[in-house]
Amino acid sequence: MPLLSGNDTVVRQRINRKPSRSIATGLPWLTVMLGSLVPSWFLIASAPVLPPLGFLMFIAWRQLRPGLLPMWAGLPLGLFDDLFSGSPFGTAVLLWSVSTIVLDNVEARLPWRNFLTEWLVAIGLIVAYIVLCLGVSNIAGASAPLRVIVPQVLISVISYPLVGRFVALMDRIRLTPFVVMR
Repeated sequence: MPLLSGNDTVVRQRINRKPSRSIATGLPWLTVMLGSLVPSWFLIASAPVLPPLGFLMFIAWRQLRPGLLPMWAGLPLGLFDDLFSGSPFGTAVLLWSVSTIVLDNVEARLPWRNFLTEWLVAIGLIVAYIVLCLGVSNIAGASAPLRVIVPQVLISVISYPLVGRFVALMDRIRLTPFVVMR
């Protein structure tokens, strides 16, 4: 930090500050990964009740900042989610990658969106994700009826705006310039 000439007062630099590059690039990945871990912390149940927070955060980041996570981000993040979700291995990799493609197509066709449009797209992706996860689990031998996932679908759809607000807060923190005092 620069010192004033002939004075011992330290002047804080307010111009040309920029956010930390590691925080700006790593925070979205970290929040999605923590979102994949959180549902297993609170409740262990015989039927899914808590929303797939990792997937909800992934959708929210892709809708808030479309170019922030690369197109291939669904693969490693889905792989991480597969390790902790209990679904058959590869389910989240496939479905998160398909969701990325769908969100990119929506972004290309509807460059100007509002809250309702984004929520409707998210509802479609959330319902499809949860139903297809159940379908893949049933193919692998689970034999669970469709009514088992109704509470999870409802809670996921209702909680998506809250997850979007949390992601917007994280985006604000991500873009905050930090000054390191020496």
